[in-house]
Amino acid sequence: MNIAVKIDPADDVDPPLAQINPARPDRFQADTIWPMFARLRREDPVHFTADSEFGPYWSITRWNDIMAVDTDHTTFSSVEGIAVQNLAARAEQLRVMEQMNIAQDASRRSRTGFITMDEPEHGPARKAVSPTLAPGNIAKMAPLVRERAGLILDSLPIGEEFDWVDRVSKELTAMTLATLFDFPFEQRRKLPYWSDMIMNMPGHGPVESWQQKVGAIVECFGAFNALWRERLDAEPGIDLISMMAQNPATRDMDEHTYRGNIILLIVGGNDTTRNTISGSVYALNKNPDQYDKLRANRELILPMISETIRWQTPLAHMMRVAARDVEIGGKTIRAGEQVLMWYISGNRDESVIDDAEAFIIDRPRSRQHMSFGFGVHRCVGNRVAELQLTIIWEEILKRFPVIKVVEEPTRTYSSFVHGYETMRVVIPERA
Repeated sequence: MNIAVKIDPADDVDPPLAQINPARPDRFQADTIWPMFARLRREDPVHFTADSEFGPYWSITRWNDIMAVDTDHTTFSSVEGIAVQNLAARAEQLRVMEQMNIAQDASRRSRTGFITMDEPEHGPARKAVSPTLAPGNIAKMAPLVRERAGLILDSLPIGEEFDWVDRVSKELTAMTLATLFDFPFEQRRKLPYWSDMIMNMPGHGPVESWQQKVGAIVECFGAFNALWRERLDAEPGIDLISMMAQNPATRDMDEHTYRGNIILLIVGGNDTTRNTISGSVYALNKNPDQYDKLRANRELILPMISETIRWQTPLAHMMRVAARDVEIGGKTIRAGEQVLMWYISGNRDESVIDDAEAFIIDRPRSRQHMSFGFGVHRCVGNRVAELQLTIIWEEILKRFPVIKVVEEPTRTYSSFVHGYETMRVVIPERA
């Protein structure tokens, strides 16, 4: 089916280059980002935004320049965080925390765990959780993920409109995350809820106020602090909490670093996979010829997933801070300046990927995308994501000839998480 895209009239007029602020979340929510990034790749691939709600920052929009930044972890540091922050929103959250008598960590370093560490601290901390996400352990999870995926799909109504994001994408990732954490299964939907509360500002997603947001984060940390205490001296387990509690490299980490790791694992395990599940249904509806290919040849499931991860790009950017003055693309980036690697733009770079705007599920070199990052910070959970996505589509094709998107989805108000709040669909019939 052809789905009309809503266009913000304000985006019909190209602003002067110096005024472009690529990180505006309203552009992502309205899905009007694509011409802007195409223009930056063409006219100003290393772009400086001098004044914004995030402070001044650089935007890197071409594949090769992004690779140069992402693979140079000595020049481009992660310790200041991985996503650009709205400064007023951050200040307001800290004010509310103070008002609620909640202890604050003034530094940004520990908020997202090992991904915001540079070497040599990063490697041992990452290695502590890697065994849980290793191919052998993931293979053991496959039958359970398949069983749960089947239960989700068999519960869906036929011929009735429903929200795919809630009924399928959130539910599958909640089940898998609960398994990885050995989190109480009956409380699994708290995991995507906490992820949404962490990543959204009031007025977006489920967040109604700063007090509600902070309260949900406190609840999340309380639950995971309890799991830590429980597993610190328990029999060795293969869940992520046990791995961190029993590994010498992470056993003695401070509470803020532990909380940062939890945020990383919840958000990384939730948003990437769930938005790719939704994104694949959306992309196949926008490209019915590709949906026909998939139904005709199920060996295209994994290439289709890789193409969706490229075309969707579930995390739009990663941030670094320059540790020294450095030249990229003929521009000088000064020490201390924020640098945003726009994976979402690199994945559409026509100079590297043929027909980059198109969604082609049998594309040669389907794994050629930036969405998992490169270098020391390459996504540690990419194989878990691919496992869930492969299984859900194998099970979908067994059951449903088609899933129809009935209206344009509502998208997240974020320039970091590139995803969907809701997506209304109908399944006309069972296979």
